[in-house]
Amino acid sequence: MIKIVSFTICPFVQRVTAALEARNLPYEIEYISLKEKPQWFLDISPNGQVPVMVTESGVSLFESDAIVEFIEDEYGPLEQGVSNEQKALDRAWSYLGSKNYLPQCGMMSSKDEQTLLERESKLRQALGKVEKQLSGESLFFISDSLSNVDIAWLPVLHRAAIIEQATCHDLLRDLPKVKAWQKALLNTGLAEKSVSEDFVEKFKAFYLQGTFLGEGKAVVTSTCQSSGCCG
Repeated sequence: MIKIVSFTICPFVQRVTAALEARNLPYEIEYISLKEKPQWFLDISPNGQVPVMVTESGVSLFESDAIVEFIEDEYGPLEQGVSNEQKALDRAWSYLGSKNYLPQCGMMSSKDEQTLLERESKLRQALGKVEKQLSGESLFFISDSLSNVDIAWLPVLHRAAIIEQATCHDLLRDLPKVKAWQKALLNTGLAEKSVSEDFVEKFKAFYLQGTFLGEGKAVVTSTCQSSGCCG
């Protein structure tokens, strides 16, 4: 069976597990502490980072881009009959998504309002490009069927939803097509299936303790306060 080595709240890992879940592929997952990395993990991860995927034949793969490409090559694409040009575009938009995992983590970790808004501004520039690309006529990025682009952006959109629900700070404000895309993706259930049962608890403990968002002082940027999501 496929094995994934993970850190509980890592967005790069969620991209890989979501790719597996979207194909209904069975796998087992082992969580490690990044502060105390076991030697066996360092032996199979040249960069000392998660995710690592141990294939069914026992080969250890690293780097999420490479792992996702292997999953597609080995188990088939999510979309059929895609041209080479579209495949290249899919990879490019997927790369834009994964390139923003760490900037989003940095934004959520901000200790003061100025830092939060500066970091958020850069992230929203990328989301603005997505807004222009989305047709608004299909459920997902390309069509009504999931693609690799949806899988790549799922960690960003999932985390944005958790932050909005907990703090009323909406990263996707004034981006109606991205907002609709987020809703459609979350409605698939892939977000919950691709993380641990205690993911939200650990995520909030990491990003909403000792941060500006966690202090509850951030400007309310969504209408969720009226629906009682904010304490």
